[in-house]
Amino acid sequence: MSATTIVERLDAALAAVETGVVVLLTAAITAIMMTQVVLRYFFSAPLFWAEEISVQLLVFASVLGLSLLTRRGDLVYIDFLPRTLPGRARHALLAVLGLVMLAIVAFVAVLAWGWISRPEVRLELSATTQLPRWYSYAVLPIGLAGMALHQAAAVVRHLQGLLAPAGARP
Repeated sequence: MSATTIVERLDAALAAVETGVVVLLTAAITAIMMTQVVLRYFFSAPLFWAEEISVQLLVFASVLGLSLLTRRGDLVYIDFLPRTLPGRARHALLAVLGLVMLAIVAFVAVLAWGWISRPEVRLELSATTQLPRWYSYAVLPIGLAGMALHQAAAVVRHLQGLLAPAGARP
């Protein structure tokens, strides 16, 4: 099995896990908020933690969704130059730009992990649930790590396209 096949399989497996988690998080938000509405307006007994947990779950889903957008190549970017270039030149440019993005994402992931590891952040508690906030903050480096893997797979695909024979389509 080649290295590119392994990278592609890891990329696809991570995307499948992320998709499943995003679906579960969205279902959880829906269930919590529907329960909150029923309890608040029909029984006058609201869940005091529902809004805080729902916002946290929404942030988790958003960060993981951003990672999925990276895999699909659906992030907003200006593509007029790559569209005008022929095949190999386009792959070369996209590989270089992908490496730059990979470096930035990896750098921000390292910064995020360093921030979460700081003692004052690890001791901070949420106002409503009294759970450590670093649990919520940890989704940032996890999501960025997923983005980095997806970006690395995209770079590998572009390098494959660059190195492919002239008539072959990668």
